[in-house]
Amino acid sequence: MGIRGELFTTQVMVENRSYFFNVKENRTGDIFLQIVESKNKEGTQFDRHAIVLFADDMQRFFKGLDASVSFIEKEKKERKKKAMEKKIARSEKYSRSEKPAGDKVGVVHIPSRRKKTNSGDEE
Repeated sequence: MGIRGELFTTQVMVENRSYFFNVKENRTGDIFLQIVESKNKEGTQFDRHAIVLFADDMQRFFKGLDASVSFIEKEKKERKKKAMEKKIARSEKYSRSEKPAGDKVGVVHIPSRRKKTNSGDEE
């Protein structure tokens, strides 16, 4: 057994936070998971928060966690889809002509300029 009853530990770093997953055994032999979040506060100080899950409670905890993760993934996809639809609608709105439907679009004839020759005649 390791320091303070640690059987296994792993660390996950995310931006300015670290998460430690520590599998420990207490004095009575119960195995539990300790999840610690450590955040750099100011200088060398750290803000630490921990939760403890005993083996008997882990399945219910992970079911709740799994349901939450599934909800987040579904919500993320729906929001991404709505954002894309909004972007497409905005693109279509601004790519259309701004002229009212009743106006006719015609061809405008612009007379060409003709060069004058030395004799004064147009070419």
